[in-house]
Amino acid sequence: MTKVTFLLSKDPATQHGGDIELSRVAMRLAAESFDVAALCLSAEDGSATVDLVPGGLPLTRVFKRPVDKPKVLTQSLLKRRSLAHARFDFDELVTAINGIDSDVFVAEHSYMAESFLRSKHFGKRGLVINTINTESQVWLSTRGLLGRIEEPRLLRDEIRVAKAADAVGTYDIEEAEMYRANGQPHARWLDVTLPPSQKIDVSATGPRLGFVGVRDWPPNQEGFLYALELWPKIAEGIPGAELCIAGPKKPGAKDPVYPAGVRDLGFVDDLPGFFRTCRALMAPIKTGGGVRVKILDSISKGLPVIGTSPAVGSLTTLFDLPTYDSDEEFIAECRRHLLDRDVAVKAGNDLFESNRVHWAERRPHRSFEELVRVGIRG
Repeated sequence: MTKVTFLLSKDPATQHGGDIELSRVAMRLAAESFDVAALCLSAEDGSATVDLVPGGLPLTRVFKRPVDKPKVLTQSLLKRRSLAHARFDFDELVTAINGIDSDVFVAEHSYMAESFLRSKHFGKRGLVINTINTESQVWLSTRGLLGRIEEPRLLRDEIRVAKAADAVGTYDIEEAEMYRANGQPHARWLDVTLPPSQKIDVSATGPRLGFVGVRDWPPNQEGFLYALELWPKIAEGIPGAELCIAGPKKPGAKDPVYPAGVRDLGFVDDLPGFFRTCRALMAPIKTGGGVRVKILDSISKGLPVIGTSPAVGSLTTLFDLPTYDSDEEFIAECRRHLLDRDVAVKAGNDLFESNRVHWAERRPHRSFEELVRVGIRG
């Protein structure tokens, strides 16, 4: 059986976040057709077998050292690479990749392919990149002057690495089109979603909206502040209206002034339980891209989603999900769900059924299997 090894920037057994959650889904999908293993950067090192795919996932851990800023800057200048790509290219990772026998390597994030390009396997074994998100656009939108300096360097790296790969998968249609236009003919959109889970009874919910996201990720912090700005007009005249914020705060960030009706819950142990208390998920994200896993999680449970175009991205193609980009449109749709439970019930039912059919037709399975098969050499 073809062996496929995932190259991960996070430890799938111990770390959390949207990117690693969908990586777990991708590995489970791949395990239905291939022999799957993973190599990850971690606070630990050594090998283990972890219960992430049927039969267990062989996992090789490479110790992820703290960022050595002078060294990364030096490597960035010497190699004419972006800071992110210089940061994730180091000899210990090359050595670990050299020690793995695999037919295809799947790099999750473009920068995780850098060490593979220096390994003995480059040109002999298949390389597939799952970009997760367009790092260049995230840096441009969220990192001020540094982001403006790094954006063209990051984009150059992303295109260079993509052209060196056998295939590229993205979670945005436009991103796949960009790679094809820049010389990677095997770039494709992955219509991967989360499997259907226990359906939420939206009819039993009160007038509560939820916002979910780890706020040390700049787009989430930006969306959180925007949600607070919109909330007074959303809640105006609606008895008992609540906005509940779930997810760790941005470290060191000063607490904002919370409008009436807003509760910041911080980290929530039981996120499915939290979802069951909400009428809808609000996603007023201004900087989008990537896996949008909280939206996929909501859809898999039949929880309505009220989002902007950057928040929803190409998911609107799968679920006929409308977006609301002006303040007025977004506020009006939030109020409509809070004031009319039937509207929310129908929206949740439609999303749940669309996702159920998507999985019943095994479209996520085919999407990832076809991507990996392009990378098989010989």
